[in-house]
Amino acid sequence: MNNLNRIHAVNTVAALHAPVPEPAVPVDMSSYGEDVFSADVMREYLPKATAEKLLATINNGAPLDPAIAADVAHAMKHWALERGATHFTHWFLPLTGTTAEKHDSFLEIRNGKPIMAFSGKNLIISEPDASSFPSGGLRSTFEARGYTAWDPTSPAFIKRHGNGATLCIPTAFCSYTGEALDKKTPLLRSMQALSASVKRLMKCFGKEEANVKITLGPEQEYFLIDKNFYYQRPDLVQTGRTVFGAPPPKHQQLEDHYFGSIKMRILNFMTEVEQELWKLGIPAKTRHNEVAPAQFELAPMFEELNLACDHNMLVMEILREVADRNGLVCLLHEKPFAGVNGSGKHNNWSLAYGSQNLLDPGTDPHQNAIFLTVLTAIIEAIDLHSDMLRASVTGAGNDHRLGANEAPPAIISMYLGDQLADVIEQLEKGAATSCRQAGTMKIGVDTLPPLPRDATDRNRTSPFAFTGNKFEFRAPGSSQSCSGPNTVLNTIVAESIDRISDELEKLPKEEFNTGLQHLLSRIISAHKRIIFNGNGYTDEWKAEAARRGLPNAATTMDALRCLTKEENIAMFEKYRVYNRRELESRYEVFLEDYHRKIRIEGEIALEIAGSMVQPAVAKEFGMIAKALADAKAAGIASGLAGLEKCAGELGSGLDELSVKCEALRTALGGCHEEIIAAMNDLRLTVDKLERLVPDANWPLPKYREMLFIY
Repeated sequence: MNNLNRIHAVNTVAALHAPVPEPAVPVDMSSYGEDVFSADVMREYLPKATAEKLLATINNGAPLDPAIAADVAHAMKHWALERGATHFTHWFLPLTGTTAEKHDSFLEIRNGKPIMAFSGKNLIISEPDASSFPSGGLRSTFEARGYTAWDPTSPAFIKRHGNGATLCIPTAFCSYTGEALDKKTPLLRSMQALSASVKRLMKCFGKEEANVKITLGPEQEYFLIDKNFYYQRPDLVQTGRTVFGAPPPKHQQLEDHYFGSIKMRILNFMTEVEQELWKLGIPAKTRHNEVAPAQFELAPMFEELNLACDHNMLVMEILREVADRNGLVCLLHEKPFAGVNGSGKHNNWSLAYGSQNLLDPGTDPHQNAIFLTVLTAIIEAIDLHSDMLRASVTGAGNDHRLGANEAPPAIISMYLGDQLADVIEQLEKGAATSCRQAGTMKIGVDTLPPLPRDATDRNRTSPFAFTGNKFEFRAPGSSQSCSGPNTVLNTIVAESIDRISDELEKLPKEEFNTGLQHLLSRIISAHKRIIFNGNGYTDEWKAEAARRGLPNAATTMDALRCLTKEENIAMFEKYRVYNRRELESRYEVFLEDYHRKIRIEGEIALEIAGSMVQPAVAKEFGMIAKALADAKAAGIASGLAGLEKCAGELGSGLDELSVKCEALRTALGGCHEEIIAAMNDLRLTVDKLERLVPDANWPLPKYREMLFIY
């Protein structure tokens, strides 16, 4: 047992040569969106009348005319064949949290001859096996039929592989009885609900009817490690995180990685990722080093919510694929390495009516009655349903991250910043008569211009922060789909907006302004407990949150219980986002997923400790014991104390390891709390032994290698 594999991995990385920068050439963006069945492609390939009908559905929410399916299918096939695609698939988002696809070729045999065919029915509907996906009891093994249905609001696209390509058609996935078995269907329902509620509110303000646009910009964090290290870590391969690993002397404490110069190998990877994304019409905008070593971020421009959610699933897939091509592995687990920052997916959510961003306060927020009304509705929504918002980001991976002094706490609160907090405080007391001006900052360097000061600071400890013209929900985990949190957010905001509209619609026109002011004042007074502009990492905030009566669901098990509360079921049923069976099924699916992941982690921890760590420690103990015996037999006194100390520490560690392995083995027959406790206890011993066993004999790549050698 030695570390030859680790040495080989280090040498392999060291031998890599950074490519020579290419000579300057003009930037060519003609390939942007080339693999997307976009609006321009529709106009080119479809009859004009058909294109207009389809675009009316996509842009204005008009009902889809089934009569156009054959024309669209023919055009889509023609375009896809020209782009080299031989197969098609209905691409959907089951409750696994990943994507799913079944490829069928365009090939058909007619009169003994091969042709490429694709019908309207092929486009609109397909029948995957619903019993083989998580359903939480909605489907049994003998009830296999399920349907995928074309979502025209998310354009079809082409996925390429080494020697071919496939036309991917985004779809919803439901059971034979009509219940949603996916993450897209509830999202689309919630968007429809919020759109109706916003239109109703805008009517109260005398606004002409316009389209409601919900937008999202998800910031994707991830880790990259060299593939040579990855395949020597069974825990990473099986679970996505390291169940063992002593912290290196240097990790992130020097704060030198965040926004640091990007290594050439990583920059080449990032450039290749962006090129792939741009071909799919995904507007990747920002790339940078994150706080932890080997951690990075990709951020796109804002897009319509449904499309942004689909695009983020593709972003994660392409990150993994391009990493593999570059000899790297992309880790999307929320906490792959203990002791350094984990990875999240900051959910930047905004809401517009026509051309007006309803979350844009302008220069004087208190003068904007619509903005304050929408803001007040969101305050109420987050306060009333913080439990559902917390449940939407729960999971075994995110449990390691939330509240770990690197991510927002599990207590949901809102950050508004000084200026808006001041306006809200005035509004609660009566009319908002003044506001703190943003102003400018002078840096003290004559050659630099004064900088405009934003109306709000940034609070990275807040789960739900106002950041100028949007809200940033920072709690979602890096591996999670954006659909779940946004489904909840849309629905709870729709409910609060409707509650305000109920009151405003009763007001006589001449009393509207006064009535609105009193209404907002009352709502703020009732729900201001959710606003917290301080440090969410402190124990003082936990105590203060408890005094305010804010829920603190620290674990997945605590958070999921709210899915089956009668008041939550009633709300989602009212807005036709989930019915009772769909919510209960999700409770079962998420619970089972959590238990399975914890059990897998426990089993791989036991396997590594028993089959890799224990033999290495035993071998070293045997060598030290023999050296000690030989020294005594030869009458050598020097070094005996050191050998006895080493033997004692290794022997004690070996005994401790054996006891704790047995404890974990027993725990695996029990509940998740026992497994987690036994795993954590075993880790303490294994990480201690990593420092005792000579580097030459330690079988696992270490943190100092994985996080710094790439």
